[in-house]
Amino acid sequence: MINDTQKHEALIRLKKIQGQVRGLERMVEDKRYCIDILDQIASAKSALDGLGLLLMRTHIDSCVSSAIKAGKSGKVIDELMESLDRFVR
Repeated sequence: MINDTQKHEALIRLKKIQGQVRGLERMVEDKRYCIDILDQIASAKSALDGLGLLLMRTHIDSCVSSAIKAGKSGKVIDELMESLDRFVR
């Protein structure tokens, strides 16, 4: 489970990502150069990936670790692998 520090970090990152997406919207409205828009899309995707990795690390450190210690790793490992599969696509 995400703790208060991790929650705070995730929310900060999400606010930055929201700003990037709003900036993209303005760029499209202003008919900015396509390559500039594509560069900003790549930046927003990278920021989302970073947030995803932060949350993945949190999940592994807490939920997965606890399940392994309790001898109940099967389901949580399967769930993690499915999530990783979606994340890397």
